[in-house]
Amino acid sequence: MTGDADPPASIHDLVVGLLRDVPDFPEPGVLFKDVSPLLADGSAFVALVDDVAARYSGRVDIVAGIEARGFVLGGAVAYALGIGFVAVRKAGKLPAATHSVEYTLEYGSAVLEIHRDALAAGARVLVIDDVLATGGTAAATSELVERAGGEVVAIEVVLELSFLHGRGKLTGREVNAVVTL
Repeated sequence: MTGDADPPASIHDLVVGLLRDVPDFPEPGVLFKDVSPLLADGSAFVALVDDVAARYSGRVDIVAGIEARGFVLGGAVAYALGIGFVAVRKAGKLPAATHSVEYTLEYGSAVLEIHRDALAAGARVLVIDDVLATGGTAAATSELVERAGGEVVAIEVVLELSFLHGRGKLTGREVNAVVTL
C-alpha cells in the first residue's frame, strides 16, 4: 500500500459511520439506532458479512437469524460460510409446527417461534441479530434453538447498547458485538 492511500476503515468505524439515529421511535423519548444505511451500502455490507463469517468459519453448522434485520445479515453470513439459514420469526408467521417462547421487550412482551424440525440434533448454531438491547430477544432465541435440538455456539450482533445490560440475560454464552455503545 502506498503512503497516499487511506487505510481501509476498521469494521467498527465503518459501522459507526453508517448508523442512523431516529428520534422518538418506536415511542417518544427513545433514540433508535438504525442499521438500514449500513445494509444499503454494498461495500460496507460486504465488509461486515466477511468480518462476521471469518469469526465463525468452521465453528458453526447453521445460522439462525432473528426477524427482521437478522434475516438479512444472517442469510448473507450463511451464504458466505456455505451453510444453511433458519428464520426465527414473530408468532404466527411460520407455516409448520413450531416451538414458541414469550419474552419481555423494552416496551412490552412478544413471542418468537422456530420450526420444530429446523435443526438437526446437535447442530452448532450462530444466532444473529442487528441490535442487542435488553437481551430478551437473544435469550428467547437461544432457548428456541436449544428446544429444537441445536447448540448455540455464539450470538453475534452489529450493535450492543451496553447501558441496557443485555449481556446479563446471556450469561455463559459467547456474545460478540461489532460496535458497543
